[in-house]
Amino acid sequence: MRISRTHLTRGGLAALSGLLAGCAALAVAELVSTAVRPEAGPVTAVGGAAIDRTPAPVKDWAIRSFGESDKLVLQLGILATLCVLALALGAVALRHRRTGAAGVLLLGAVGAAAATGRPDSTGLADGLPSLAGGVAGAAALYVLIGRLTRPRRTAARDDEGGWDRRGGLIAATAAAAASGGAGMLGRTVNSRRGQGAVASRAGVLLPRPASPAAPVPPGARLRVPGISSFTTPSSTFYRVDTALVVPRVNAGTWRLRIHGKGVRRPVTVTFQDLLERELTERDITLTCVSNEVGGPYVGNARWIGVRLADLLREAGVKPPSRGGPADQLVARSVDGMTLGTPVEDVMDGRDAMLAVGMNGEPLPFVHGFPVRMIVPGLYGYVSACKWIEDIELTTFDDYDPYWVKREWAREAPVKTQSRIDTPKPFARPTAGTVMVAGVAWAQRRGVERVDVRVDDGPWQPADLAAQATVDTWRQWSFPWKATPGGHTLTVRATDRTGAVQTEKRTRTIPDGADGWHSVVVTVD
Repeated sequence: MRISRTHLTRGGLAALSGLLAGCAALAVAELVSTAVRPEAGPVTAVGGAAIDRTPAPVKDWAIRSFGESDKLVLQLGILATLCVLALALGAVALRHRRTGAAGVLLLGAVGAAAATGRPDSTGLADGLPSLAGGVAGAAALYVLIGRLTRPRRTAARDDEGGWDRRGGLIAATAAAAASGGAGMLGRTVNSRRGQGAVASRAGVLLPRPASPAAPVPPGARLRVPGISSFTTPSSTFYRVDTALVVPRVNAGTWRLRIHGKGVRRPVTVTFQDLLERELTERDITLTCVSNEVGGPYVGNARWIGVRLADLLREAGVKPPSRGGPADQLVARSVDGMTLGTPVEDVMDGRDAMLAVGMNGEPLPFVHGFPVRMIVPGLYGYVSACKWIEDIELTTFDDYDPYWVKREWAREAPVKTQSRIDTPKPFARPTAGTVMVAGVAWAQRRGVERVDVRVDDGPWQPADLAAQATVDTWRQWSFPWKATPGGHTLTVRATDRTGAVQTEKRTRTIPDGADGWHSVVVTVD
């Protein structure tokens, strides 16, 4: 059976009609989200639902493979999938017009279900953008396909019955223009909604801390090219979270509530309340549990905030060791994330804080402005809640937070680890003295020793920079007499309890990776 050029042209135009209808749906959804909230948009909602339902091993693979671009990859993947579905629905609509339109409506319903089912959902209103987009997209597809199936009202017709080319072109142009206009308007309005939060951050003047950080000791910063700096700049500090849209919270309207088991006096504090309290400043290294051996998801910054233990005591909270009924503190973020932290660890004297500043400035939005939680010595998924707005005292038996429901451990102290920063893997240094250097960390214990091994030779002690505190990483260096050929360099650390970093490699799930870091180089 011969397929005419007219059939091929109509099929292509039908697919294009589906794509235009999909664009119209997304544009209208974006516009309607301005009346609800940006997070209710279909791409964000579906992406968030996908993250929630992704198995932990797959999520861990995405972080390893794409790093901090994992969210961009997910969003692009969602858009690509929607494009394919829209093209297919356009082709279906050419033969079954109502079925194609119904398919677009179904996609809108899926987006609405994803939006209302998210942990941070504010209710049924979150489903309105996707539903409105689905209706608009279905209507656009129905009209556009109608132009392809409607005969021209002229004496001369194309073969196979003809269609209204001029009317189709006008309808397609109108749909594209309307979609572009609605999308641009929606994005403009949504971006302006965050201007109040931006202005509130710009107006923050951090007070001098009542308890300033001790000066970084002489010798804590090694001058070795390629080594990680002692203080990680805020702009390059790692970011691992599930937020597809970074929350922009206005400091003027922000509130934090403390309540739950063992809370005699529920507390609600504002951002200004925190600034007027005694502030503590400390250098603290944070580590993500998704950090592979030798990975980049660790950084050291100077944080300023209010001691969390003081706030809990004001609320009447006692740690379990002193008879308190709650052994878990559940922190909730504005994006619906929940993190569970041992109450004992928060109140044992370490510098657990509600941080308001990072490296001398208000927190960047991507790192939790206006307030985030920090508990030294614990992996971030159980301690470092960003954009925090609620603290509930409960028990580990009564409640499983977000990551625990996804197979991660309830309690997660940071493991002793070390990393070679220079030379990089597959580097080609010149024979002679080559400086091998990097960082090691064992928060709450401190690093006592770092050893380096060349190939299968003996372990040799590295030179250690001064240890700032037990909560910060420690730089190290090793002058290697490099000889020509291929070599494997390996590092291990020993903490101040005498525990030596284990050789056996383990996955990051369920409580952090283990193993020695090695790099392979070729000496010329």
